[in-house]
Amino acid sequence: MDIIGRVSGVVLLVVAVVVAVHTVIEPLYHTSTAAQPYSEAWNFIDPLMALGIVLGVIFGHLRKSRAEGAAGTAITWARLSANAQFYGFLFVGIIFFWNWANLLSPNFTAVGDDATSLAWIIIDAGLPLLSGAMGVSLLRNNGA
Repeated sequence: MDIIGRVSGVVLLVVAVVVAVHTVIEPLYHTSTAAQPYSEAWNFIDPLMALGIVLGVIFGHLRKSRAEGAAGTAITWARLSANAQFYGFLFVGIIFFWNWANLLSPNFTAVGDDATSLAWIIIDAGLPLLSGAMGVSLLRNNGA
């Protein structure tokens, strides 16, 4: 499990860097229009983000289970941070997969363009923080 955790840690760090950097530089090279609000690069980044979310939920759950087992009923820093990270990945994951389905299916019209854009902003700001922290933790062999 050690090598899987370390490889997953590298993947999560790559997700964090790619999403963070692209979120910042996209406005420098892409002008949003009603027909094309996002650059084509997201078509390649979104599957990477989906993989990062799945890995984050899996390793977050492992970390949370281990922290809760070791702490019993006591509130410790390890338990608090493990829970925050696990539920943070779940939160971002729910918004991501809901929004991604919206993006992939033109028939999905439950929300308007403004709500969709706001959801992507939340995802693009939250996922790098969660992925980076989990990636570092896995590389230090503290996450799994």
